[in-house]
Amino acid sequence: MKTSAIDLFCGIGGLSYGLQKAGISVVAGVDLDESSQFAYKENVKADFILKDISKFRGEEINKKYWRSKDQIRILAGCAPCQPFSTHSNKIKNKKQTKKWRLISEFKRLVDETNPDIVTMENVPNLANQKIFEGFITFLEQKGYFVSYSNVFCPDYGIPQKRRRLVLLASKYGEISLIPKTRSEENYVTLRDAIEHLPPVEAGEVCESDPLHRSIKLTGINLQRIKASKPNGTWFDWNEELKLACHKKITGNTYKSVYGRMSWDEPSSTITTQFHNYGTGRFGHPTQNRALTIREAAILQTFPIDYKFYENEKDIFIRKLGVHIGNAVPVDLGFVIGKSIKLHIEGHHGKTRRSVLV
Repeated sequence: MKTSAIDLFCGIGGLSYGLQKAGISVVAGVDLDESSQFAYKENVKADFILKDISKFRGEEINKKYWRSKDQIRILAGCAPCQPFSTHSNKIKNKKQTKKWRLISEFKRLVDETNPDIVTMENVPNLANQKIFEGFITFLEQKGYFVSYSNVFCPDYGIPQKRRRLVLLASKYGEISLIPKTRSEENYVTLRDAIEHLPPVEAGEVCESDPLHRSIKLTGINLQRIKASKPNGTWFDWNEELKLACHKKITGNTYKSVYGRMSWDEPSSTITTQFHNYGTGRFGHPTQNRALTIREAAILQTFPIDYKFYENEKDIFIRKLGVHIGNAVPVDLGFVIGKSIKLHIEGHHGKTRRSVLV
């Protein structure tokens, strides 16, 4: 029973690495961000195809798949989610509207390659969009059994309150995610995940771990974080620490900015701005700083030996922030991969719903 997966929009390889962890063979990843190439190739050990997905063709994918009678071909991907995020939907002038087409490009590649199994991960709000409804209809017309779930990552042992939409589609039969592995009583907490790391000051780099570093805070932001409580808000501050936007009615809707996390629950969702104390609840529970790169990588369930850079001079917090924040958590990739593996084991040898390409 051979599997062969190709990961579209692969980034630094969170999904690919998780699929491999579950026993799925990943033969290639596709992305147009050249800066992701080192981490992907170094950790996933698969081909990195540097290409705009709109210029990628089905025949190129088919050449990458193993040629075997029993080969099971998987097409996976996480299209950039900014157009579907809650934040983007609050912006009237959507400058990133063109990214909506990436779902259509994913659909086109499914049509051109006819894989056995398709999986896609994205933000939950995508399920409310007509483009997603059309994608489901397309898959069903192509003969796929389709399911999708709104996943709360702590339910699967991931130590952050990330919610993601996970779609699974198979030509072999009904397919779904494995049951939840955790409940609120035994979620992996922030304390479980990162309390063991040595303390660092804002703007400092840990001597034993170059990735355990945080951005320096301005004097006023240092005062603000000192006045902040775990799970508190800027309402806890004295008036002189508040920004002008906080005093507007609209400011009441952004209570988590400049917030501290709490030790005894999963972390806030890790975004590309986790290193910036003022962009969300990214303050350390007890230390006066925002999260370090290492802490965010752990919360995204990257293993400690995952190689994010080639040379220490290549460590740029903002660039690695984008890489780590945009990644599919490795352990969510594992859950997806394990779900696919169990499905294959239950249906291997059964007749496919349509003729193989």
